[in-house]
Amino acid sequence: MTELLFRADAYARTADGVVEGFGPNGGVLLDRTVFYPAGGGQPGDSGTLAAGGPPVRVSEARKAGDAVELVCEPDSDLPDVGSAVRQELDWDRRHRHMRMHTALHLLSVVIPLPVTGGSIGADRSRLDFDMPEAVNDKAAIEAELNRLVERDLDVGEDWISDTELDANPTLVKTMSVQPPRGAGRVRLVRIGSAAETVDLQPCGGTHVARTGEIGCVRLGKIEKKGRRNRRVSIHLD
Repeated sequence: MTELLFRADAYARTADGVVEGFGPNGGVLLDRTVFYPAGGGQPGDSGTLAAGGPPVRVSEARKAGDAVELVCEPDSDLPDVGSAVRQELDWDRRHRHMRMHTALHLLSVVIPLPVTGGSIGADRSRLDFDMPEAVNDKAAIEAELNRLVERDLDVGEDWISDTELDANPTLVKTMSVQPPRGAGRVRLVRIGSAAETVDLQPCGGTHVARTGEIGCVRLGKIEKKGRRNRRVSIHLD
């Protein structure tokens, strides 16, 4: 099992680790990592590993059971099992994913409809909604989204048990992806204070600490993707 350092501190850019083995894709398995593995619509992190020699490029982090596999570029000279390594994120890319991810949570507040899918990217992100009728006023949605950003709301986390989540099914906004269960508790990402919560939903991804860090958000296309489905894209200016 890999210790997920990004869970305790999403702003950690570097960390030391020890190679414990290799994953199903030939990638490196560490005892602890700052690399977020692809999941929940958020891409896996990229960066480097260094074990005393030239750094090795990590092209993507992936889940491998209870571990995180750091998939390196082909023909890389991988460190041996037991080696101490220094890991470093491509921080600009990760930070944009954090800003985008929090912005998508806000988008689900501005458009309070069931979410049927989503994807996070450094340049463009989107949510798919169960939206039978098209949105008439894109400018109003964009303005409300940026108003929430500008409020500089706190972004934190709570934890509840699987049983508590079962008793509060409305916390789950995504129809296509259910929060991970089996560990006995589920992480909730909260936007706003406990006294004035703007959004609260299960999420395992990385987020900024305050909404003001997102910056200006621009609404992109709203595309029809089926009889009831509509895809809403956002960009960061």
